[in-house]
Amino acid sequence: MPFTSKLACLVLLLSAGIASADTHPDSHAPISVMGDHTHSQGEFMLGYRAMHMSMQGNRDGTSSISSAEIASTAANPFGAPPTLRVVPEDMTMTMHMVSAMYAPSDRVTLMGMLNYSTKEMDHTTFAGPSGTNVLGGFTTKTSGMGDTSIAALIRLGDSHHSKWHATVGLSLPTGDIEETDDILTPMNTRPSPRLPYPMQLGSGTYDLVTGLTYSSNADRWGWGSQWRSLVRLGENDEDYTLGDEHKLQGWLSYRINASLSLSARLAYLDRGNIDGMDPLINAPVQTADPDRHGMQRLDFGLGANVLLPGQKQRLALEVTAPVYQKLDGPQLETDWVLTFGWQYTP
Repeated sequence: MPFTSKLACLVLLLSAGIASADTHPDSHAPISVMGDHTHSQGEFMLGYRAMHMSMQGNRDGTSSISSAEIASTAANPFGAPPTLRVVPEDMTMTMHMVSAMYAPSDRVTLMGMLNYSTKEMDHTTFAGPSGTNVLGGFTTKTSGMGDTSIAALIRLGDSHHSKWHATVGLSLPTGDIEETDDILTPMNTRPSPRLPYPMQLGSGTYDLVTGLTYSSNADRWGWGSQWRSLVRLGENDEDYTLGDEHKLQGWLSYRINASLSLSARLAYLDRGNIDGMDPLINAPVQTADPDRHGMQRLDFGLGANVLLPGQKQRLALEVTAPVYQKLDGPQLETDWVLTFGWQYTP
């Protein structure tokens, strides 16, 4: 049975026959939404998320583009050879996130998150300085700790049905930006250079996290929205700055019973290109080009939240896929993202 089917079955089985309680499964947003709720004074929560992303095929703007077309027409920003000679074909990323939340007061909830990610990217290498003759393929892999985030969630308004809070925090540069691996060059050599930007594990900069979240409910229905931005503060030690990210999303949920709620979510992501460049990242591959990382993407997601017996733990699952992608390409396009989560409140 596929991994996604096993997780879906687990969610449905755990939801069967759980008694009703004052705490609802939809009191939290879909599991992909970060920093979605606050706590009362003295409360704390532990959480774990596992996210798996699959990317396959390339896109330039809103149109798909073949590997052979990239090798014959896409300009190499480093001069020679004149066109890109190495093309990414697909990429997977699995990220494990551990978080903790604690409320020193009713107004402020503190949150911290650590993550560990594994990335793998398959490439095709075209022979020589031009043409579309395939020389071979290779795979690069990286894994390790990513950047660490800390934040304060500040309650702005709280009525019986509606809540507002702001998020102010920092992303700390704990992820490595000097990862290397073996590659296959167009001249049929196999060096181990520094890998391009998507395969690195962090930003190398301190990044400002800001956001505003709203949530409400009526009877069995719940809804909410969130704006969240990640703004890079300065340049890292390798002379570049990753692009800022801005996300706007909204969700709607329906409580099936006291233990299970289902949700739908739309999320729009805008990400800028890289400013500057690492002098050691200069291969004839699109991922090494600082101007081929910007994007606008609209995702649609379906999810479920399950409240476990005792009302102290919940499981959650969400699957998302893009309905629109515009990439400063050529660039790998996103196919789907699966997020699974566990949350515990004593």
